[in-house]
Amino acid sequence: MTGLPALIDAIDAELPQTQCGKCGHPGCRPYAEAIAAGEPINRCPPGGDATVRRLAEVTGREPAPLERPAQLPLVAWIREAECIGCTKCIQACPVDAILGAAKRMHTVIATECTGCELCVAPCPVDCIDLLPHPDWVAADTEAQRRDYLAARAERGRQRFEARNRRLERQARDKRLERQRRLIRQTSRASRGASDDRLEQRQRQMAVKAAEQALRRARQQLAHAERQGVAEAIATARDQVAQATRLLDDARTALDITPSR
Repeated sequence: MTGLPALIDAIDAELPQTQCGKCGHPGCRPYAEAIAAGEPINRCPPGGDATVRRLAEVTGREPAPLERPAQLPLVAWIREAECIGCTKCIQACPVDAILGAAKRMHTVIATECTGCELCVAPCPVDCIDLLPHPDWVAADTEAQRRDYLAARAERGRQRFEARNRRLERQARDKRLERQRRLIRQTSRASRGASDDRLEQRQRQMAVKAAEQALRRARQQLAHAERQGVAEAIATARDQVAQATRLLDDARTALDITPSR
């Protein structure tokens, strides 16, 4: 088991980082983890046969034919005159490569688009086309094509990880805000309530909610430390500190001295 993280990293380094989910996993890193656990190496259409061969070398397995046809690099293209500004494609994009706002025209950042196709299905007006990526088309030599694929993979990995951190942070912030509201409501209720048992139960619920938030924050910190990403570790530590303060507030409302 000690060599598993290194194997996962080596597998992930060979995947195209389109984050398309065609392998059956929500991104290239989860697929790398599944391969390390024994899943087949031939489920990446954007990587094609070349990726299968490299994965075979990394894992020591025999190459196998792709389960689905190989796919050349693509780019999503929004027919802007038809866009209704629903934001569904923005929400679906795994690398935050679409700009726009509600009821405003959306556009794709072509240089950042991995051609994952995940924006196409949610579009309610079918105004997104998939075209050959212009940078791929412009590559005249094999070396230029390799350089393009390497650059796309690096950008795709970085933007995918950054998006996941953003979504995790937003989800934590929403949970903390809900818990703060619960504490405030409990505090207000305690001033006007005549039933002492009801007050106590409400305060206990606030403490339990805060304890759950702290446990989740600590779990996310442990995960970030295992991944070794400095930015994610710093963010997770901030969330642990926020959750700790929230728990102290809840315990104070319950007249329990916070443990240090």
